[in-house]
Amino acid sequence: MRGNQDFQGAMFSYISLEERVPAAHPLRKLRAVVDALLSSMNSEFEAVYARRGRPSVPPEMLLKALLLQILFSIRSERQLVEAVNYNLLYRWFVGLNIEDKVWDHSTFSANRERLFNEDLARAFFERVKLSAQWGRLASDEHFSVDGTLIEAWASHKSFKRKDDDSGTPPGRNPEVNFKGQERCNDTHASTTDADARLFKKSAGDKSRLCHMGHILMENRNGLIVDVEITHASGTAEREAALAMLKRRETRTSGPRSGPTKVTTARPSSRAAESSKSRHTWRPRTSTRRSMAASGATRATRPASKCASASRRPLAGSRQWVVWPRPN
Repeated sequence: MRGNQDFQGAMFSYISLEERVPAAHPLRKLRAVVDALLSSMNSEFEAVYARRGRPSVPPEMLLKALLLQILFSIRSERQLVEAVNYNLLYRWFVGLNIEDKVWDHSTFSANRERLFNEDLARAFFERVKLSAQWGRLASDEHFSVDGTLIEAWASHKSFKRKDDDSGTPPGRNPEVNFKGQERCNDTHASTTDADARLFKKSAGDKSRLCHMGHILMENRNGLIVDVEITHASGTAEREAALAMLKRRETRTSGPRSGPTKVTTARPSSRAAESSKSRHTWRPRTSTRRSMAASGATRATRPASKCASASRRPLAGSRQWVVWPRPN
């Protein structure tokens, strides 16, 4: 017999959020690890909050909500708050009961400088890395350095001359014609994102306003052990690689790491030779025909070089491998 669809809102619920989340759900293990790591950061949280005043949203909840945003690719903080409000899984992961009110999306903006800065992010990242090392899931023998472009939330219309005092053209999306103009990072800057740089990934690719992200990966288990964000330039990847390897040397007592002479990266090779490194640094070879093999040279021009004034080819995201140097 067909059942009738009689919906009536219940006043009370006798099933907790803990019972609604499946026992084999991957977020269960992740939540246990994250809670343990955040509980060890009490001293860092106490240092950025006042001892008196109205209680704020717990920082642990905000950080776990941002972790959900990364895991599930939620585009904005406004959509993140909406998802936490109606998604019972997100409520359970953050630590909210089913009847608790979700904070406003502007809470993220109010706590951006206090919580979402590099110091606290690195403190959390270091604890994750230490837990991996304690479980023997990370080694210090073989690393790869890779970089990629992170497109800025800024349009080409915002890339104006630094000495331009003219106001914004009328209209919500005014037409701006910059065809044929020479636009350089030396003389121009974005009014939306001042840290964005005009850069192109390779020869023939379009120039875009972007940043550059770099990761240092431990290849034995495939774990990321360091991250760096820099301005986009032709030498940023090599400079970031040296900075990450140097930072790793100061934090660990094991073998030191660093690059040695590389024909396509002479500035970094000099810096690496000056450091007494016990590892060697070589570009990763692949079956694909690289620009160096085809006779093209990797451009080492600074970020301030005009994008339209030079047509020299720029190599794309190059990956470097750190091997143990033989004695």
